[in-house]
Amino acid sequence: MSNKKLFLYSLVAGVFVLGACSKEVSNSTGWNYNDSKNGGFQKYDDYFEQETGPGLVLIEGGSFMMGQVQQDVMYDWNNATRKVTVSSFYMDETEVKNLDYREYLHWIGRVFSENREVYWAALPDTLVWRNKLAYNEPMVDHYFRHPSYQNYPVVGVSWTQASDYCIWRTDRVNERILIREGVLSENIDQAGTENFNTEAYLNGLYEGAVRANVEDYNPNNSEGTRPVREEDGILLPKYRLPTEAEWEFAALALIGNSVDERIYERRIYPWNGHYTRNPEVKQRGRMMANFTRGRGDQMGVAGRLNDAADITAPVLSYWPNDYGLYCMAGNVNEWVLDVYRAYSSEDVQEFRPFRGNVFSKYRLGEEGKGTFEERDSLGRMWKDPVTTEDAFGRTNYRQADNINYLDGDRQSSIDYADVPEVEEGEEGVVETGSSLMYQQVNGETRETLYAQEGWFTLVNDHSRVYKGGGWRDRAYYLAPGSRRFLDQDKAADDLGFRCAMTRVGKPTAY
Repeated sequence: MSNKKLFLYSLVAGVFVLGACSKEVSNSTGWNYNDSKNGGFQKYDDYFEQETGPGLVLIEGGSFMMGQVQQDVMYDWNNATRKVTVSSFYMDETEVKNLDYREYLHWIGRVFSENREVYWAALPDTLVWRNKLAYNEPMVDHYFRHPSYQNYPVVGVSWTQASDYCIWRTDRVNERILIREGVLSENIDQAGTENFNTEAYLNGLYEGAVRANVEDYNPNNSEGTRPVREEDGILLPKYRLPTEAEWEFAALALIGNSVDERIYERRIYPWNGHYTRNPEVKQRGRMMANFTRGRGDQMGVAGRLNDAADITAPVLSYWPNDYGLYCMAGNVNEWVLDVYRAYSSEDVQEFRPFRGNVFSKYRLGEEGKGTFEERDSLGRMWKDPVTTEDAFGRTNYRQADNINYLDGDRQSSIDYADVPEVEEGEEGVVETGSSLMYQQVNGETRETLYAQEGWFTLVNDHSRVYKGGGWRDRAYYLAPGSRRFLDQDKAADDLGFRCAMTRVGKPTAY
C-alpha cells in the first residue's frame, strides 16, 4: 500500500474517531455537555416527547367560550359565559371502572395488610344505591363486586377518595416505567410505608429494589450511576382530577367543528345538533347517551331498549366525541378539581382557570434545607401550607389557601342584610356590621356559625363541582356547561370520575 493511500485511510479513520468522540457543546459557554471531564452537566434531547400514560388521550388545548350554552332553566345564574384558554393535557378515554378501582383496593389490602383503616377509608359507599321507595338492594350487593359490572363506572366514591386514587395511580404507573426501563426490579414485598411513591423517590426518601441506576456524568460521584431524576423525563406527571375548564373543553370537543381558527358551530352537547338522538342513517333514533328521557323512563320499551341501560352502562358505550372520549355526557356525573362558586364573567383567570389553590411545601428535616421529614403512614412526603414568611415579597400570592380569593369582597358578595359579618375576638364571636358571602371565622363557615339559627349554606370551601349528567338526569344536565356541586366527602349512585394529566412541552404531538 502506498504512503499516499495509507495517509488517506488514516485521515478518514481519524475523522470517524473524532466524530465518535465529539461532544455537543453549549452555545452559551462553549463547554461540553454530558462530559465528566467538563463537570458532567447533562443535556437531554431537544425534541423530547412526553409519553402517553396508560388509558389517556391527548387533548389539544386552545381557547373556547366556557359556561352556559342553553337556557338556564334552573335559574342558578352560576355560570356566565366567558372566553378562556386551556393548555393541552391528557384525559382518560373512559370513566374509571369498577375493575380499576378494585385493583386499587387489592393493592391497598396487600401493602397495608397491617393497617386495615387505609383499606376501609378507600372503599366506595355501596349504600348510595339504597332508596326508601325502591328495591335497590341488589345494586348494594352486586354492583361493585360482580364481574358482570366490572366494566361499568365506579360510583359511591367521594372527591377525596377519587383524589387519593389519582395519587396511587401515578405511583403505580411510574413504578412500572422504572421497571420497564431496567432501573428497578419488581418488588411485590412492599409493605406499609415502604412502598414506591413518585415524590419520595425523586427526593431521595425511597430507593426501591435497584436493578441498574442511570449513568451519571458528575465526576464527584464515584459510583458513576444515580437514581432517575425529574430532568431525565422518564417519569410522568401526576394523574389528577381535571379542572372544570379542562373537563368542559374536552367534553365539547370543538376540534371537530373548527376550520383553521374558525369554529363554525357551537355545541350544546358533546356532539353536534340540538337533539339527543343519533342522526346517522344506520343508527338513526338511538340515544347518544345514557340519561332519563322523562318521568319513569330509564331505558325505553322492551324489545327496543333505546339507551340499553337501566342504571349505568359499560364505560365504552355509545359513541366517542371528537377527542375520542366516551360518555362525556350521561352515564355518571364526574368530579372535577374545582371548589364550587357561582361564576361571573370577570372573576376567573383567562388562562387555565381554576378555583381551589392551596399552596404547600415539603416539610423539611431537622437539618433544614436539602433534607426532608420522614414519610407519613402511607409512605408519602409530608407537606405543610406555605406561610406568610414563605410568601414575603411575592406579588403573585400572600398565603397558602387561595380558595376564597376575590370571594366575599363587595364586588362579588350578596348583601344578606339580616346576617351580620362576624369575627372572633377575646369575647368570642362578635358582630362587626356588614355581611359578606361565604364568610369564614378561623376556618369555620357561616354554615357552622349559624346552623343553630337556621342560617347556613351548602356552598363552602369543601363543595366541589361535578359535571356531565348521569343516568338519573334529564337532558339539561348533559350539556358540558351545566354544573352542580356536592361536599367533597359525599358520594352518590350517579357520580364517578376520570383522571387527567398535564401535558409538558409543546401543546401538539406533531
